[in-house]
Amino acid sequence: MGRERTFKSQSMEKNWYVIHTYSGYENKVKANLEKRVESMGMQDKIFRVVVPEEEETDTKNGKQKVTKRKVFPGYVLVEMVMTDDSWYVVRNTPGVTGFVGSSGAGSKPTPLLEEEVNAILKRMGVPLSQLDVDYELKETVQVKEGPFANFTGTIEEIDVDKQKVKVLVNMFGRETPVELDFSQIQKI
Repeated sequence: MGRERTFKSQSMEKNWYVIHTYSGYENKVKANLEKRVESMGMQDKIFRVVVPEEEETDTKNGKQKVTKRKVFPGYVLVEMVMTDDSWYVVRNTPGVTGFVGSSGAGSKPTPLLEEEVNAILKRMGVPLSQLDVDYELKETVQVKEGPFANFTGTIEEIDVDKQKVKVLVNMFGRETPVELDFSQIQKI
């Protein structure tokens, strides 16, 4: 008879969790999990699967070669809403040995802190989050920081993936396009 898992006080909050995999199987686990999410209709509970990697440049015989190196071999990050169903799908994916941060049978895994996830994703060059963009084209905003601090401008382009906007700032009587991060602007 298997143990039933019920995560009481299940919030529908999205968090990042770390799963442990067999070493060398990280990319296979990512592919398997993404297939399972699709085939089992879990897109509303399991969102992104990331194998933390960074580019490394090696020089061999005078030639530079860029390779990807796993930052945390044996670990994969999963952005998900923790429910009995989503836990089961992840836990029973081939190559997954368990969640990191579970303090025993039947306990809910501990999510990563936002700062931890942001540091890892930033190091990889992955967009930090798919934010609900609160800005619109042609909206007037004020620049909060950087060389254009205190200037106001009109949003010309929004790139959600890169978390950037192109703002037309009025300088010396002419509009100049400036690329800024979401964090550098605010609504007026």
